[in-house]
Amino acid sequence: MGRDQEAVRTAIGSIGAWTFAFDSRSVGQIGDDARALESSGYGALWVPEGSSSRDVFAHLSVLAAATSRVTVCSGIANITARAPEVMAGGARTLADAWGDRIVLGIGIGHEYSTEARGIVWDRPLARMRAYLDRMDEAPWTAPEPAAGVHRLLAALGDGMLRLSADRALGAHTYFVPVEHTRHAREVLGPDPVLAVELTAVLETDAVRARSVARGWTAGYLELPNYAKNLDRMGFGAAERVDGGSDRLVDATVAWGDEGAIAARVLEHLAAGADHVCVQFVNGDDADVCLPAYQSLAPLVLDA
Repeated sequence: MGRDQEAVRTAIGSIGAWTFAFDSRSVGQIGDDARALESSGYGALWVPEGSSSRDVFAHLSVLAAATSRVTVCSGIANITARAPEVMAGGARTLADAWGDRIVLGIGIGHEYSTEARGIVWDRPLARMRAYLDRMDEAPWTAPEPAAGVHRLLAALGDGMLRLSADRALGAHTYFVPVEHTRHAREVLGPDPVLAVELTAVLETDAVRARSVARGWTAGYLELPNYAKNLDRMGFGAAERVDGGSDRLVDATVAWGDEGAIAARVLEHLAAGADHVCVQFVNGDDADVCLPAYQSLAPLVLDA
């Protein structure tokens, strides 16, 4: 896998943009926004597959077609949303069309979304392993894409991190402090790719910045996988109420001016991340967050 891992590192670079903002835009507007981010120099553009988001395979196709250089990545394609054979076919089609410009991040999702699809939430690690088996065994009559499928797994706990190293090219982590990045690198070892999402609030007033951050963290702290991960990082139950303590918010969300956010990016890179994808959450309005990416770019793109 070493050559493929290096191909992913080269394709995504050290800094990317991660955003929900496109969910509120037309396809035409998304193309304009993606080209603006590409022109700013970001190596990768990450988009989610939430319960109300676009189908992530269609979304990646739109983004790749609208741009010429930037790598487009799913953060993440949920395994409960499609059969493994369908995931495998979609991944191969994108890889055939766009080569190294596609990174497929896939994940187990959450208990609430899994059960809403009529699937019992049980043994997520075993389910992911079985799903990957079926993906890898899926029939395919077209030629194999020359670049191959560049697959990362959404991972927080040690079991999923190890599976990311064994059955994918690495891991994509989300809503994590720098300490988790350091731990994840130790678990993964030196070779797998580690792509870390970093939430950011471009606001220098501490009260306002933490208020915006808590509007984002509150929902995630209600999800067991994130709560358990932060508990392992030393943020107990008392710190996970009402959107999180100041210490928790400050550890998981970078806030301040562009320099402060750039400094946190560098901390994750120094802790072992290969790539940091920044997610601005001063509201999901693209007209607000896209200029923030452009103002941050000069400070981080030489990281």
